[in-house]
Amino acid sequence: MAAVDSPLVSIPHTNGNGVLHDGPVEPAISFDPTLFRAYLLALLPPVVGATPAELDDIFDDEFDERVQRFAGEGGGAIYVVKKKDEAEDDTPPTYSYSLTQHLAYHPSHVTTLAIIKRGAILDPLSPLATQLHILNLFGGDETPYESLHAVVSSAVKPWFEAFVGARGGGKDGDQKMGIPMTKKKFAELELSLLHLQQNVEIPETHFIIHPAIQRAVEQARTQGSRPSISDLPPKLLSDSTFLNTLHGHVNQWIKSIQTVTKLSRDVASGTASQEINFWVSLDSALEGIGAQLRSDEVAMVMDCLRNAKRFRATVSFIADTGLNDATDTVHKYNQLMKDFPLNELLSAPDLDKIQESLILIFGHINRKLKLSPYPIRRALPLVEAISRDFNDQLLRVLTSHRLLYTPYETFERLLSQTMGIFQTWDDHIKEFTKVAREVTRRRSEKFIPIKVVPAHAKLQDRIRYLRDWRKQHEQLAVMTGPTKGLSAVGMEVGGMDMEEEVKEAYEVMKRIDVLDVSLEGSEIWVTAENAYNERVARVENQIIARLRDRLGTARNANEMFRVFSKFNALFVRPKIRGAIQEYQTQLINSVKEDIKRLHDKFKTQYRSSEAYHMSQMRDLPPISGAIIWARQIDRQLQTYMKRVEDVLGKGWELYAEGQKLQSESAAFRKKLDTRPVYDAWLHDINRRDMGVTGQLFEIVRLRGGGFQLAVNFDPQIITLFKEVRNLLWQNFQVPHAITNMAKDAKRVYPHAVSLMETVRTYGQTLDLVENNKGIEWLVAEYRNEAQRMVNKGMNIRWDHFINTYDSASRFVPSADGLDTRHIQFVREFASIVSVLQDKTNNVIDLFKDIMRAVDELATCSYASEPFSDLLGKIQAAIDRLNLEGYANLDHWVAELDQKIEGILLQRLTHIIQVWCTEFDRTDDADRPALPMRDITNKRRGDKRVKEEKFLEGHMVLKPIVHEIRIQNQVIFLDPPIEYARHTWITQLHEWIGIVCRLRRIQSSRYEIGLQMQGSGGLETTYTSLLTRFPDATLERPFALIENKVQQLKDYVAKWLQFQSLWDLEAEYVFNRLGEDLGLWQQLLTEIKKARSTFDTSETQKTFGVCVIDYEQVQARVNAKYDAWQRDILSRFGVKLGNAMKEMHATILKARNDLEHQSIEGLVGGSRRF
Repeated sequence: MAAVDSPLVSIPHTNGNGVLHDGPVEPAISFDPTLFRAYLLALLPPVVGATPAELDDIFDDEFDERVQRFAGEGGGAIYVVKKKDEAEDDTPPTYSYSLTQHLAYHPSHVTTLAIIKRGAILDPLSPLATQLHILNLFGGDETPYESLHAVVSSAVKPWFEAFVGARGGGKDGDQKMGIPMTKKKFAELELSLLHLQQNVEIPETHFIIHPAIQRAVEQARTQGSRPSISDLPPKLLSDSTFLNTLHGHVNQWIKSIQTVTKLSRDVASGTASQEINFWVSLDSALEGIGAQLRSDEVAMVMDCLRNAKRFRATVSFIADTGLNDATDTVHKYNQLMKDFPLNELLSAPDLDKIQESLILIFGHINRKLKLSPYPIRRALPLVEAISRDFNDQLLRVLTSHRLLYTPYETFERLLSQTMGIFQTWDDHIKEFTKVAREVTRRRSEKFIPIKVVPAHAKLQDRIRYLRDWRKQHEQLAVMTGPTKGLSAVGMEVGGMDMEEEVKEAYEVMKRIDVLDVSLEGSEIWVTAENAYNERVARVENQIIARLRDRLGTARNANEMFRVFSKFNALFVRPKIRGAIQEYQTQLINSVKEDIKRLHDKFKTQYRSSEAYHMSQMRDLPPISGAIIWARQIDRQLQTYMKRVEDVLGKGWELYAEGQKLQSESAAFRKKLDTRPVYDAWLHDINRRDMGVTGQLFEIVRLRGGGFQLAVNFDPQIITLFKEVRNLLWQNFQVPHAITNMAKDAKRVYPHAVSLMETVRTYGQTLDLVENNKGIEWLVAEYRNEAQRMVNKGMNIRWDHFINTYDSASRFVPSADGLDTRHIQFVREFASIVSVLQDKTNNVIDLFKDIMRAVDELATCSYASEPFSDLLGKIQAAIDRLNLEGYANLDHWVAELDQKIEGILLQRLTHIIQVWCTEFDRTDDADRPALPMRDITNKRRGDKRVKEEKFLEGHMVLKPIVHEIRIQNQVIFLDPPIEYARHTWITQLHEWIGIVCRLRRIQSSRYEIGLQMQGSGGLETTYTSLLTRFPDATLERPFALIENKVQQLKDYVAKWLQFQSLWDLEAEYVFNRLGEDLGLWQQLLTEIKKARSTFDTSETQKTFGVCVIDYEQVQARVNAKYDAWQRDILSRFGVKLGNAMKEMHATILKARNDLEHQSIEGLVGGSRRF
């Protein structure tokens, strides 16, 4: 700086018009240093803590010169330095002061006060306080970074932002002036100072080099040769003291290198920038160590030790230091740390930049973490440190906006953007967690829970709560404003100005830091909020009283809806909402019920609704009807949603209940969109390629096989012109081609409808014929006539119909009437099919009556009258068929007659079985159950029961009674056995004759000529059925009769044997027996046994259907038998007595002979033996 020799300074001079003068100038007013001296004496004692006596060092001989240079042009600033004097530790410190224009830094400098000029020169006429800046630069610390950071962050940067904010102007204006870039530079400067303050100092490593080694290396470099051990004196290489010194230096190197390689830090203890800078600085330190190890001095030391065979120091030198491993680890970690975009976050001036920086940071972490082996256990605290930085930066930006002082729109925009930033953080944390888990699994590291505890969680909750609180306050402020009329009401009711009360309540909240989430800040918030709520509660009570008054006087739901629609903005406040909850619940339930009915109406679908049937009645086509129906439901739904908003207030969809209703409503309205219905219809019409061309009929292949006749006319084209007309009314744009097609369809569709109806009737009639087997032959003539018309119609085309109309859709008859033959064909075909339908329906009714009667033949009572009645009905139906002229009647009746024969043959077989069962029964009380009917009768259980009851009551064989009589001492049977055979065969013939004598059905009763010619050869009854039994059914009853007759003959023969009781002479019997008592005894035994035939209490013997009555002859035979028995018994007694006497005499004689014998002789005889 050039010294100022004179206080007079030459300056360019201009006149009033701004023209420069080249003439001599007047000297400027000189600055008096005493003014500055007085200023310093007043300034420095309170600012730097100096006494006036201590300031004498400043006012030395050069003081005036320094002040003149500073006051003149060119001197920018002057500095007052407070320096601590050196002294003993136990003596109090002393300070010295100096004034200088050159700034220097020394650890002994306690404070440096910078005095800066605002203008080019100092004006002695103006106060110095308006011309000077004062800046206090504190020293005495290890580094001045903290002081500089405080000056930039707390003074310079906020002052600049305050000026920019006060000046106003939009973003575009700021962009042109470079203000955002300046803000960013300020933020980067602040960040750089913070980094310098936070950096972990890596200790510098300087290797100790022996002076001899140092000299040898310098000497070799001077000579331009490569240093080697040959440059050292040989004596020195073998000097143990020298070698020991070198060895000790190497060990010190190892320790100092290990100090760096083993250096680490706790990532959770500091900021994210400290962690990043630590690894970057460590990388630089390791590179410096590596450079020293590659130096000539270190190489010469190692060569000396190797030459002296001190391998212990040289071999493991690198391994002991751990330099390679540490360098490799740091290089790999720096893949993540290098170019880490943390500064983007820390220097972000607004919310947009913060959000962009988060995206950059997590993109970098997630990408590099897959490449770098940086441990996940360090990455998690690193992300938490980033969260702390994110929290601080967000607080810094939001605090600068003074949230509660901003208009609500700005407030809402800022907080909405902030919540979006929080959501961005959450989304990226999820992605980071996924990457961390994947990396942990791939590296096979020890499992640790991947969880990041965000430092901004409390701030996020506070912002969310603050946003809701401000919204509720804003709604309350709006509703209590002068436009709503509530303030006047409040004044009348409670004497309170509600608008003023709400403003005063808000002022309480404006005085606090709403973003302070510390424990003390939370307590302040709670206290302020309670004070706010106390004031607001009085306003709410007034509003509630007025609202309840209005709701209470409402006469119906619609009036309640009007009240709710006016004050619905207040319903988000819990107290007001709770006070009118009963009314809200009542009305919301009403709306929900209405919406539920809409849902139910829609779920029934249009085709199942009453509207569909009404649309058909009103000739509305299906697509148009569905669109009108859906739009009606949509309009009703909108009305109901408006009512929900009236009841729950604006923003009702944000509440749980409203959100559910809104989502359901949105989903429902999406279903009610009619555009897809129209597009689908349009696509279907275009895809179908519909047109009125081609042949009249077509043959369609059925899915299940077979073919079917159809009209070659798309049914959709019939309703096409109706759809087009209604869709145009609904403001849909219908393509021109479809409109023309609809016009063509309108011209010919009456004939097409007639033909389609005729073909449908024809198909249904053929299905009826197919489903009623047995009537094909009867209607064959009418069906052939219809098929002839179909064959004729195969040659007719639709073009013939279209050409019969002119462009104005008027019918144009041909001069010769040929064109009308196509229309005539349609009418004739319809007439023939109608006749076929009538004849078919008629014959089906008759056929069903006939088949019903035929079926009843199998189940009716087995009597002549029921059979005759049924066959009479069948014959009457056949006569009607004959009278109406149905074809193939003879053949059809013949088949029917065969079916009737089969049924009657079954009835005959069954009745013969029943007759045999009846004939075989042995007793009236012991009848076996009737055999089961054949398979055709199993389905008619009730009729079978009825028939069996009839058989039991009527179809029975009456027992025949035969008497054994005695007349003129002759026993005989009356009536004889042949009478029984005749009776039984006659009854069998009567049973069979019920069926066999029935009159056969005939088809030709109206054919006179045929009747006369063939009356003699036709069989008129069913007697021939007796020849058609497949087995010996008919022989069985006759065999049973013969068996029964034989039984009767055998039994009667026993009674006829008793005739010998009268014919036999007693003497003849006695002579035959003679004197043999055994024969007499045998005869008596046989007589006793033979008495069992007649000597019983019964008077008759039953043989099932025949009874032998022997009462008349029983007593006489018994008496005769008794007489014979007495005679033989008395004669046997006489002969037995005589025999006993003779035997007694013989025994007595033998006894006498025995008594006369000697006992001795008997004994002696025995001895001889």
